[in-house]
Amino acid sequence: MFNSLSDRLTSTFKNLRGKGRLTEADVDATVREIRRALLDADVAVPVVRAFTASVKERALGLEVSQALNPGQQVVKIVNEELKGILGGETRRLRLAKNPPTVIMLAGLQGAGKTTLAGKLSKHLKSQGHSPLLVAADLQRPNAVRQLQVNGERAGVPVYAPHPGVSSEFEAATGDPVAVARQGIEEARTKLYDVVIVDTAGRLGVDAELMQQAADIRAAINPDEVLFVIDAMIGQDAVNTAQAFNEGVNFTGVVLTKLDGDARGGAALSVASVTGKPIMFASTGEGLTDFEVFHPDRMASRILDLGDVLTLIEQAEQSWDKDEASRMAKKFADQEDFTLDDFLAQMQQIRKMGSMKKMLMMMPGAAGMREQLENFDEREIDRVEAIVRSMTPHERVAPKIINGSRRARIARGSGVHVSEVNGLLERFVQAQKMMKKMAAGGGIPGMPGMAGPGGFGGARKKQQAAKGKKKAKSGNPAKAAQERAEAEARRAGARQALPTGSAFGGQEADFDPSSLNLPKGFDKFLGK
Repeated sequence: MFNSLSDRLTSTFKNLRGKGRLTEADVDATVREIRRALLDADVAVPVVRAFTASVKERALGLEVSQALNPGQQVVKIVNEELKGILGGETRRLRLAKNPPTVIMLAGLQGAGKTTLAGKLSKHLKSQGHSPLLVAADLQRPNAVRQLQVNGERAGVPVYAPHPGVSSEFEAATGDPVAVARQGIEEARTKLYDVVIVDTAGRLGVDAELMQQAADIRAAINPDEVLFVIDAMIGQDAVNTAQAFNEGVNFTGVVLTKLDGDARGGAALSVASVTGKPIMFASTGEGLTDFEVFHPDRMASRILDLGDVLTLIEQAEQSWDKDEASRMAKKFADQEDFTLDDFLAQMQQIRKMGSMKKMLMMMPGAAGMREQLENFDEREIDRVEAIVRSMTPHERVAPKIINGSRRARIARGSGVHVSEVNGLLERFVQAQKMMKKMAAGGGIPGMPGMAGPGGFGGARKKQQAAKGKKKAKSGNPAKAAQERAEAEARRAGARQALPTGSAFGGQEADFDPSSLNLPKGFDKFLGK
């Protein structure tokens, strides 16, 4: 969504690198490029003006002129201002003191309200809540059925007393206000603690839509009214958001279709124009492609600074703790890393979702975006097929996989033999690295770590050089002379050794029995 804006801003900041001092001309040029980048991304003009004015004022102030690295300080300023226009701080759902908590969804038709209802219910269920979906959209054809399907996929019940309309030629007959009110009573009766009410939308803002949404709001008195907006609609997002804010007074914004290829100006405009926080973001078609919106993390993604915290949270949610403990124990015991372990780790990574999305959360990912876009997610399937085509013994002892075995594995997994060879070569390298790390050798090639290429490896080479014996000469006469000189040095060293005890005192006569030693031990005293 923000690829174009991210590329423009990143290239703008490259011009500031290495400059020990920024002139007013440098600041003006940077702000001008930022303004162009934001306008090209469809950010609302009033938001762009306020943003660039604040950045310029701070960039010309003392915090940049007195900074050790002015270029990085400007990036820091832009990051903070981006965080500000995205809402400032993360806003969580306000739960009712007396359940159920009522959440009403509002927005235009096609924004993704019904799909979002399923995603939000699954998200709340994963947090230990018991949500109920209420089908109050009785105007869009098959909207009720779509909500029921999403509820089944999420494992959440759906209250749908009216089937709604099944085609665009059928007139709506049900009362959405009554359905919403009855849904709240159903939740109280059956002890659901969260109710999500899906309401109808229109292709455009009109009086009838706003009146119906306002009537539903008045009837159910929701704790949260979430305005669902398509992040791809561009400049019109601001007008739509203002109209819904005046009509239903929503409490939060949900951005959908953030995985699209539009310019994403809506996300940077809505929160600033309406003053209402962005609370959630939908990033795909799946029910799990849903996340809490963090302004600081989104600002970091836009500036190509990465989003490692979200990556860690996803890993914590999907990672099998028992499997992690098993691998940690195996690593501590210095056991061999097998292809079975490799397969288990791949399956854990698959649970986290798309590899492209995860890699794009790493700092500096914009520099390899083209390679990531060309990355084939099916490559993981092929690797898994190769490993599963091996026998249990081959997975534990891959050294026995000869040419005929490799050909059989390639046929079983539907790949070329060269792909099997490549996988085994990469696995051997990974196995060596794991052994090195488990033995305390550190990561090979890392400065400050023991191992080849690191400081530890250099230190071992120096110690080995010190203890290395001098090579003997091939000339018999010279070799005999060297042996004679070495014997003379050893004889001189023996004569130079002081007599007496090891502590520097003179050797004295003593009775071994006074030491209360075991019988026969006195022979070891050399007396």
